[in-house]
Amino acid sequence: MGERPTLETERLILRPFRATDAAEVRRLAGDPEIASTTLNIPHPYEPGMAETWIATHQPGHEEGRLVNFAVTRREGGSLLGAVGLVVSPAHARAELGYWIGREHWNQGYATEAARAVVRHGFEALGLNRVVAHHFSRNPASGRVLEKAGMLREGRLPQHVRKSDAGPFEDLEIYGVLAGHTATGKNPPVSPRRRGHARDP
Repeated sequence: MGERPTLETERLILRPFRATDAAEVRRLAGDPEIASTTLNIPHPYEPGMAETWIATHQPGHEEGRLVNFAVTRREGGSLLGAVGLVVSPAHARAELGYWIGREHWNQGYATEAARAVVRHGFEALGLNRVVAHHFSRNPASGRVLEKAGMLREGRLPQHVRKSDAGPFEDLEIYGVLAGHTATGKNPPVSPRRRGHARDP
């Protein structure tokens, strides 16, 4: 799939993660509120987990199954969270996932990043469909997905649990087809090659 892309929006630069991001990833993702609202982020977030996770991105990209971005502020470059797609090439479909550090909630960053990545999936990757889900007890995530142009398609009762001993969770399911975003349009996104991204 070539070099990992960098995307720009009005306030954000979405770039590939670097090994040097690991400490800040651990700090942000280590917040128990982040673990509580995501399926795959554990708590506690142990030393080494961020490095291991970041190391999966390049191989996953080369295999055509992962497109992950660090969500960073255009001004100053601070790391806010993560957004990405898990791609099913055979079906031209991907699942959108994201998290934003709690100190950066309620500022529209998740919506802005999700819109950009959904658009990238359709325009650059040639996807036919993008899907996403969130815990039913986290309606704020549903509002992000709706603002990103996705439609709620239903609920899966007691579909997952974070651990063997944890409670079963209901999932809200969202999706969008190419050319059918609920908002009708997405904001301008400028793709940049990795070589033009700012150095750390």
